[in-house]
Amino acid sequence: MSKLGMRKHTCCFTGHRPEKLRISEQAVISQLEAAIQNAIQEGYTTFISGMAKGVDIWGAELVLQHPQVRLVCAVPFRGFGMRWESDWTERFCRIIQKADEVVYICPGYSTDVFQTRNIWMVDHSSLVIAAYNGTPGGTRNTIMYAQSQADCEIRYLPL
Repeated sequence: MSKLGMRKHTCCFTGHRPEKLRISEQAVISQLEAAIQNAIQEGYTTFISGMAKGVDIWGAELVLQHPQVRLVCAVPFRGFGMRWESDWTERFCRIIQKADEVVYICPGYSTDVFQTRNIWMVDHSSLVIAAYNGTPGGTRNTIMYAQSQADCEIRYLPL
């Protein structure tokens, strides 16, 4: 399938880390599961996770429960996720091992690795599932970039 054809059937996640969310983890996970189910029913076959704590990790874990779709992990740089609290690092490693593809976006850490990763995800997706509460940060930047792309739809989870 061509890159354009793949993009048409690819969805990525963006969302806040747990400490910035205004609703419970379980409420976010429930909304993510419904959004993933809807996307699958609409023909989305590939999901991209940026692998950050919170929405990205939860979304990846949910996608792995659907063997009929692919999970691509867009990891900002090698070593990302290895210095978190042990539970988050263990979840990160489990997902990486089970993913269909792992892409390391940058060769190492720099101040723009996260935005570079976010742009890469949007450039490879036609749908963004967003858990966004209106605060500044990477989620807002990702949404603003997605809004600038004519062929990219954003679906917001109700926070």
